[in-house]
This record gives sequence, structure tokens and C-alpha cells, in this order.
Amino acid sequence: MICEEIGRMEAMDDQRTTEFEAERRRLTRLAYRMMGSLTEAEDVVQDAWLRWVGVEGGVDSPPGYLTRIVTRLCLDRRRSARARRETYVGPWLPDPLVGSVEPNETVADDVTVTLMLALERLSPLERAAFLLHDVFDVPLTEVAITLGRQPAAVRQLAARARKHVQTARPRFDVEPADADRITRAFFAAARDGDVAALSALLARNVEIHTDGGGKVLAFRNVIRGVERALRLFARQRRKYVVPPKLLRVVTIDGLPGYVSLDGRGVLQTTALDIREDGITAIYIVKNPDKLSHLATEMEFPARISPIPPAS
Repeated sequence: MICEEIGRMEAMDDQRTTEFEAERRRLTRLAYRMMGSLTEAEDVVQDAWLRWVGVEGGVDSPPGYLTRIVTRLCLDRRRSARARRETYVGPWLPDPLVGSVEPNETVADDVTVTLMLALERLSPLERAAFLLHDVFDVPLTEVAITLGRQPAAVRQLAARARKHVQTARPRFDVEPADADRITRAFFAAARDGDVAALSALLARNVEIHTDGGGKVLAFRNVIRGVERALRLFARQRRKYVVPPKLLRVVTIDGLPGYVSLDGRGVLQTTALDIREDGITAIYIVKNPDKLSHLATEMEFPARISPIPPAS
């Protein structure tokens, strides 16, 4: 009898592990969209795993149950995350998620860097309602259970969130070949300080967001307008003896971009928001804490000696 009970428990543990691993990628993606940090997302998923293995009895819908656990854990963490970002040095950008949705991923995820920044302006409940219902296709009744609200209240939360972020949703589809061409052309023009080429690529109202987190050289304020951007790139070309090096052309949170080393050898990612009138936003992440996952993948040391940020 004891052996049979042990065998039954082991089989249940194996089933629990299989069910959780089948959802891990989706759960990590949800947690990342809620938190904007891959490290925090992985911590949330690990906490969810510990709660999952401690559940007694069977669960009718493991995906739904795990979604509720992860969402609630993220909501618990959002308050402290917002407080940290209020004291963050310079512009805050989400950790760069490099690559597109895997072919076997069930989530149709079109959340870009631009939309992630818009989500930061929402309340935690609005963010959760929008992501679960509009991005992860969770039925409204399930979202209501997850958030502990009535369906009508959840519908209002999602509607308010949708109204706030609608301008950040993709409005201009760029063909992959065109995105690759524009990305490579931009890198070359920025590397060379080619003002003429940059003028042809950048929109008049272009913005440059650079996230160094106070740990590497980065601008404390967003650079706005094509004239300021052109002066910036021309100045950088004169400053660096060693030109930036392109490592890989990629997608970053759904936007075309690349991984590179700047003139000081600092690893960074650059995402480009391309619209009808050109590149309207450039998102550069240089904070080594946000690039550790990428540095490990590329076998590159992300951490370097800190450099005071530019004023």
C-alpha cells in the first residue's frame, strides 16, 4: 500500500511538472508584459511553480489556474516596481525581448516597446485587464475571476486601457525586407554620422530614448526632434575613435532593431519604430542589468565599469 501511494504521488508530481512546463513560455511572456522586466518575470513564474506544486487535489483547467496565479503575483509586485521607476536614472525602457513569437507559441502578441511604455501609464488592474483580454485572449469571465471583479467592471477597465494605448498599437506594417533594409541603413548612417542619410530616414518628430539606468553613458532626457537627433549622431561620430559594431539584426518587442557594441564597447540594443513618415522613435537599452540574458546568449560580458551618465 505504501509503495502504491508513493507511486501515485510520483505520477501526480510528474503530471504537475508536465502541465506547468507546457505553460511556462506563455506565463513568462505574460509576466514580462505585466512587469517590463525579464528577471522579475522569471521570479514570478518561479513563485507560481512553488504554489502550483503545493496545490492539493486536481485542477480542472491548469492554464487558467496558472494564469490567475501569475497575474495576481504580478499585481502584488506592481506597486514596488512603480516606486522604483519613479527614482530611476534617466528614461526607463522595458528589458529588450529579442526575437519574435516562436512558431509553437499560442499567443498572438503584437505588444511593442511603444505599447509597453503606454502600459506603464495604466493602473495595475487596467494593465492586467487589457493584457489578459486584448493580448492573451482570456475570456472576460475568466479575467473577472482573476481580478476579483465583476465582468462589467472588468469590461470598463479594459475599455479605459484600450483608449489610453490605442495610439501606441502598430498602425503601419513594414515588410520584413524593408524593415531589414531600413535597420541596416540606419545603423550605417548613425555609425558614420551621415547627416544626409539620417535626414532621409528620420521623421521630423523623431524621439530617442536611451536607458542606461545610471550605470553606463546615456542621456538623462529623451532627445526630441530631427535637428537635435542629427547633432547627436554627428557628435557621437566625432567622439568615438572605434566605430560601433553591428552584432545582429533582430526584432525587439516586435519592432525591427539590432544588437551592437557602441564606440566604448558597451553592449546595447536599438529598436526602431518605423511609420509612414520615417523612423519616429529610437529605443536604446544600455543598462547592463537589462542585457544580462542577451549577453549570456551571445557569450558577451554585459557588465563593465560604471560610467557617469551624460547630463
